[in-house]
Amino acid sequence: MMTLSTSERQPQPEKKPPRTRPPLPGKAVAALCVASFVVGLLLSGRVVVPLLPPGSSSPASNYKTSFSTGCENKRAKLGESNPTDIMNEVSRTHHAIQSLDKAVSSLEMELAVERARSSAAVGAGTAVSSLGPQKAFVVIGINTAFSSKKRRDSLRDTWVPRGDKLRRLEKEKGIVIRFVIGRSGAAAAGDGPLDRAVDAEDAENKDFLRLDHVEGYHELSSKTRVYFTTAVATWDADFYVKVDDDVHVNLGMLTSRLAKYRTRPRVYVGCMKSGPVLSQKGVKYHEPEYWKFGDEGNKYFRHATGQIYAVSKDLAAYISINQPILHRFANEDVSLGAWLIGLEVEHVDDRSMCCATPPDCEWKKRAGNVCVASFDWSCSGVCKSVDRMKHIHRACGEGQGAVWSVAT
Repeated sequence: MMTLSTSERQPQPEKKPPRTRPPLPGKAVAALCVASFVVGLLLSGRVVVPLLPPGSSSPASNYKTSFSTGCENKRAKLGESNPTDIMNEVSRTHHAIQSLDKAVSSLEMELAVERARSSAAVGAGTAVSSLGPQKAFVVIGINTAFSSKKRRDSLRDTWVPRGDKLRRLEKEKGIVIRFVIGRSGAAAAGDGPLDRAVDAEDAENKDFLRLDHVEGYHELSSKTRVYFTTAVATWDADFYVKVDDDVHVNLGMLTSRLAKYRTRPRVYVGCMKSGPVLSQKGVKYHEPEYWKFGDEGNKYFRHATGQIYAVSKDLAAYISINQPILHRFANEDVSLGAWLIGLEVEHVDDRSMCCATPPDCEWKKRAGNVCVASFDWSCSGVCKSVDRMKHIHRACGEGQGAVWSVAT
């Protein structure tokens, strides 16, 4: 083979530095891709094949035939030059991608919940069951304090079942009811006299959920975070409810209301309100961080009143997973609303969860509109609840068998 010497090679033109063009923005690239896709669909099948001399045959004739047939089928499906059909195909693809994204997000959430449950169980010093948390329809946590034994007894005498009835309600209907309390600050290990009194009460009634939390009125936001974390770690429920121990509740109405939202994701149910942000020191419900809500005199964002509210499983799991970094405002109901305000959450304003005490709830019952919960706004609960709870239960209660007829 002959090779050219260096002197015989053709002279190479001088290379000019490549011109640099500014990169296309991301939106422009996406638009070009979509435009190319659409143009390709519109022009597919319109291929010009050069004429061959007579008698000659093309080695690709068979491919051309099958290609033309495929194009005819494509035109039959999409409709030649029909932008509506093309956009429908694009829309279906988009929905399929969205469904896949939701499925992946759901799996990620379940994995995060399992990790949170394991962490919560380890933190509480309990063993992690190989069978996982107990299944339930709803977990109802009744917020209570060491000094509220008479309130707890007034509920046990009215709408909170005792003993075997409580166990049966949990087993057959998936309705779990627990008084929620932490530990006293007198003893770091939680073995002070107040703690021992609650231990004795729990041994008798077996209706407490003990939290790794130091009790205190100004620690209600922290208690709420710990409640959801502990409840999610203990029960795998569709809903988690928080209610105060001076509120009357009709369990049948509560469960039937929640059952309506069972298939909906991220549901937050309660009496939604938007009260004023109180900047004056010394007043009840003073908000030290009032400046975060804008100018003086502004109102809070919409949130459920703190006497009773419910959140669906995924919202409770969100609180459990992120509880170390969730900010606490002075008022517990505002804190919960703040944790959920930036999420894709369905806020359900259910006014049957904030009926007034008799005669209001009694009139509604006679009209066929039994209330979910009743309390006095002026007392942020039932005024003198220990003395009045039985009367309210007789006047506004749904009847003992109502909860057993609700499909959960």
